[in-house]
Amino acid sequence: MAWTTPEFSRRDVNASGRFLIDEQTNSIQSLQHALEIVNNWRSSHAFPLNTMQTYLRSKSKQFDQRSLVSQRIKRLSSIESKLCRIPSLKLTQMQDIGGCRSVVGNLRHVDELVDVYHRSRIKHELIRENDYIANPKPCGYRSHHLVYRYYSDKNDIYTGLRIEIQIRSRLQHAWATAVETVGTFTQQALKSSQGERKWLRFFQLMSTVLALQENRPGTPSTPDNRTDLIAELKYYTSELDVINRLRTYRVVAQMYPMLKDVRYFLLHVDSENEQTIVKGFRSNELNVASNEYLEAEQKLRGTHSGDTVLVSVESLESLRHAYPNYFLDTSRFLEEVELAVSDNSI
Repeated sequence: MAWTTPEFSRRDVNASGRFLIDEQTNSIQSLQHALEIVNNWRSSHAFPLNTMQTYLRSKSKQFDQRSLVSQRIKRLSSIESKLCRIPSLKLTQMQDIGGCRSVVGNLRHVDELVDVYHRSRIKHELIRENDYIANPKPCGYRSHHLVYRYYSDKNDIYTGLRIEIQIRSRLQHAWATAVETVGTFTQQALKSSQGERKWLRFFQLMSTVLALQENRPGTPSTPDNRTDLIAELKYYTSELDVINRLRTYRVVAQMYPMLKDVRYFLLHVDSENEQTIVKGFRSNELNVASNEYLEAEQKLRGTHSGDTVLVSVESLESLRHAYPNYFLDTSRFLEEVELAVSDNSI
């Protein structure tokens, strides 16, 4: 298949990234050109991302045959949000334009998989590592991140592009997808720690509850004492009517007719009409998929009516499990909440 290659200088890419978030922008023609450059830059990550994902998949299966490995190109809205939050960041320096993730059964599998990378002899350069499991983010997010600078001694056209690998347990995945689901329905950027204080606090507390199950440190600023932890969790669960709200957060998936050998999936969640639209593309249709992805994102710019993302997973069957937030499915997380608040030991 024909992979997208970088067509613009890094200087032009960085300038286009700044242009997207310039509030003074009023030229539609200039904006379209900037979007073209940004889309080419992120689409160029598909080849190195596929290489890294293939390795991640093969190693994940060694420890957990039920592991979920997926890859995605960063959403335009996420790129803009990150550039706004970090004014000094250049688009070409963004480490997670291309990202792949492995969700494994437990933390033993996480540790084993991370150790494989530490001992591997792959040519790509490990330039950053963040253990958000041992040192969770203040919001409660947990995962192990490895950022590589891609290298090829055969074709240097992609050399230097950065790919982020995330490795997490199923419990950590349930928490992360619940944050995104609630954020979508309540139209808050909870994933970026922005939004209603009560919701942010609730997810901090649940992060600690789940961490204790996996014998890992609690989230900063949450109670060390389990009695106090569960008491506060019960308060926010009741105050926000969490259980009833999560039970109603469901959408019906509308599938385009799926061809054989589908490799990429374009997901669009419409929270207002409570449906997710799924369209599949073969491996040789990546450029078509990338263009449709950009068109869908442009329609959503400046609105809060939904979300869209282009992803790749092993099969249609694993799509819902790998991206439950795009089907607004919080069933696993809901089970954990109900179990925690049913604790009558306090």
